Amino acid sequence: MKNMSVLLGVLLLSCSAITLADPIVIKFSHVVAPDTPKGRAAEKFKLLAEEKTKGQVKVEVYPNSQLYKDREELEALQLGSVQMLAPSMAKFGPMGAREFEVFDLPYIFPDITVLHRVMDGEVGKKLFAKLDTKGLTGLAFWDNGFKQMSSNRPMHNVSDFKGMKMRIQSSKVLDAQMKALGAIPQSMAFSEVYSALQQGVVDGTENPNSNFYTQKMNEVQKHLTISNHGYLGYAVVVNKKFWDGLPVDVRKELTAAMKEATEFERNIAQKDNDEALEKVRAAKTTEVYVLTESEREAWRKALLPVHGEFESVIGKDLIQGVYDIASQVAKEQAAQETKKKPANQSHSDKKKQ
Repeated sequence: MKNMSVLLGVLLLSCSAITLADPIVIKFSHVVAPDTPKGRAAEKFKLLAEEKTKGQVKVEVYPNSQLYKDREELEALQLGSVQMLAPSMAKFGPMGAREFEVFDLPYIFPDITVLHRVMDGEVGKKLFAKLDTKGLTGLAFWDNGFKQMSSNRPMHNVSDFKGMKMRIQSSKVLDAQMKALGAIPQSMAFSEVYSALQQGVVDGTENPNSNFYTQKMNEVQKHLTISNHGYLGYAVVVNKKFWDGLPVDVRKELTAAMKEATEFERNIAQKDNDEALEKVRAAKTTEVYVLTESEREAWRKALLPVHGEFESVIGKDLIQGVYDIASQVAKEQAAQETKKKPANQSHSDKKKQ
């Protein structure tokens, strides 16, 4: 009986230990504001992850570079100081995964349909596979949106950029992009951009509308040109050792949570950018200019040589793969339009009768 009591006591203590075990903590660090698409999606993932794992996982979200700045965060992830990030694709080039710089090429994605097909297909899988050797595991691609140019002087023509100091992320592609326009690229952390614009350290920058507005850049930039010249998106990545070491059931639930958070993020990204642009217009501190078709074509002509310049770095086959997807999507869209026309014409004819 005494032995039985001891055994029961041990079992009870073991059960208590399991019940009281500390949750698995995921520190999710990012550099933008909480009310951006990425910021809101990070909070959505936190909610879903904690709910689906029934408290086995606790997600701590640190926005606005609270823990690490642009240049520090990937190293922190590799060292295990944080477990999850959602850096922009430009960040992977400097760490040796230069293929990700395909997302930085100007005017390579005609629309969001082409972009998502690239991300969610074989191209996206191959890109994530490149991160394995860096100690990272890719989980999802998140949108921010197409980028616009801002500065303190109008930017309608390519010649307007001559001599302007333009802030960029650390990316050789973006460096070449600005030089192709005649500007002087200035690489700096995102957290430093507002003060650099305010103090005149740089003349302008490029951002999706949501970043431009939430970082209050409209307070220190007189002109915003809707150019849609490039794309800014994120790859949600985790420390590979941490991820592989998770219990299988926990990893399964976190994968499901990330899938839902990604759907949520993509749905709100365009809406947030549209609303941010309207708020910029309403504030009346920044003049918003939309490029005409001929002006946009002139920008494209000036910037397309950057694609060829980086074929040997990013991969000629990878760039061609994006071109092929864009061509296929264009054919599908044209076919859909052709199908609509007879129906519309028929309806119009009936109304006339």
